[in-house]
Amino acid sequence: MTDAPVLEVRNLNVRFDTPKGEFHAVKDVNFTMGREKLAIVGESGSGKTQTGRAILGLTQGRITADKMAFHGTNLLGLSPAQWREIRGKRIAMVMQDPKYSLNPVMTIGDQLIEAGKRLLGTAGAHKRALEMLAAVKIRDPQRVFNAWPHELSGGMGQRAMIAMMLMAEPELLIADEPTSALDVTVRLQVLAILDDLVKTRNMGLIFISHDLNLVRTFADRVLIMYGGRVVEEVPAKDLMNATHPYTRGLLACAPEVDRPTKRLATLTRDPAWAQGQQANQGSTR
Repeated sequence: MTDAPVLEVRNLNVRFDTPKGEFHAVKDVNFTMGREKLAIVGESGSGKTQTGRAILGLTQGRITADKMAFHGTNLLGLSPAQWREIRGKRIAMVMQDPKYSLNPVMTIGDQLIEAGKRLLGTAGAHKRALEMLAAVKIRDPQRVFNAWPHELSGGMGQRAMIAMMLMAEPELLIADEPTSALDVTVRLQVLAILDDLVKTRNMGLIFISHDLNLVRTFADRVLIMYGGRVVEEVPAKDLMNATHPYTRGLLACAPEVDRPTKRLATLTRDPAWAQGQQANQGSTR
């Protein structure tokens, strides 16, 4: 991490009221990030998506934190007008599957213009839309601009979603499993696009994923979440040397093409991990 922090999070908690009582989805999460690629990984239900949504104030849960500051601006308790100056403009979020995020009754171009016209005006947004479609490596921006969402492949739709989030040139992009619905070839293309955008536009990226093998070659740092907590933080290049039993268990459960095994390890969870304690026992069997 270099320069002043882009985002500072201290003791972030997200709670939901349910018929069975309170559900504590995110527990005392802490991290600071700059203009870098920060990955948040963990199993489904670990709290990684709710952490990303809480940063943008998009969760239906109750958010509390000692500090949640974006470039020094406290994100807690912002008014709707104040959120409109940050959400979409300075912090944007790409969702997991474009078919659920793109409006099926609007062309791609109209959706891009809608995302940028408040800031740029209609004519300016039209020009920026074509520029952003080109920036995400779409070879025929005008064709995609005029297309309907159902006319695009999954990979093309995801590129269009990324282009839409870039309309206001945000300083922080939160990508929630943006490659999980894509095949391997397209996944690598989307990752290359995100990597290039971080470098050329000098922005921060929070990359939410469940794929440890993917993030160790893509991210700068990795936060591993279990039961709503961050149980370990490591540089991505050192992920294979992680020490927490949960992280070791996840790594052991992942198949490796070059080292096939007859039977994959099974992750044995310890309730202590969800309480912020690291058990000394082994993590897999």
